[in-house]
Amino acid sequence: MATDSPTSALSSRPKGDKRDRTRAKLLEAARALIRERGYERTTLEDVAERAGMTTGAIYGNFKNRDDLFIALGQTYWAPIRPRVKLGSSFPEILHAMAEATIAAIPDRSAAAVGRLTGLAYAITDETMRAQVTGATAESYALGEAWLRAVTNEEDLPMPAAHLVRVLHALTEGLVLQRLLTPSLLPDQVIREAFAALARKPPRA
Repeated sequence: MATDSPTSALSSRPKGDKRDRTRAKLLEAARALIRERGYERTTLEDVAERAGMTTGAIYGNFKNRDDLFIALGQTYWAPIRPRVKLGSSFPEILHAMAEATIAAIPDRSAAAVGRLTGLAYAITDETMRAQVTGATAESYALGEAWLRAVTNEEDLPMPAAHLVRVLHALTEGLVLQRLLTPSLLPDQVIREAFAALARKPPRA
């Protein structure tokens, strides 16, 4: 039986595969530099050099420095997505959210410094803050659609558009406080926080 040679196997890979690897390498280089220097002192030239590439490779994957930074957050601090069955009740959804939040903590720990320095940078930079707002709004829209797909919105204690914002704030606060003071925020407290929200009576 004939087999592909290593060269032919590589050449048969879709071009998107190479692009994904390049993008991942650039993101990892940016992540490492931001840990060392912070957002403000990390340049695209530095990222390209750390990745062993040219700045052209960056502009082939990202519009500008802020676009690269937004992608970092979406990659290393992606929204927490619980696994729930269609038709789940609100308490079931929140139980799944609690478990998914707890499960996300180890990965969040590795990205926390970059996340916090990124937020500090966005707060002080108007252009970056606008981009973060746009990316967050898109994430909220996806969350609303997900909630409406898995449960009856009338059973929620508030409109889905409001609930995704509450859940986002809750998960962010719990994760960051857990990373800061782990002994004061065990898993059970995280579960109880979501359970308390689940006990809130539905809206009139």
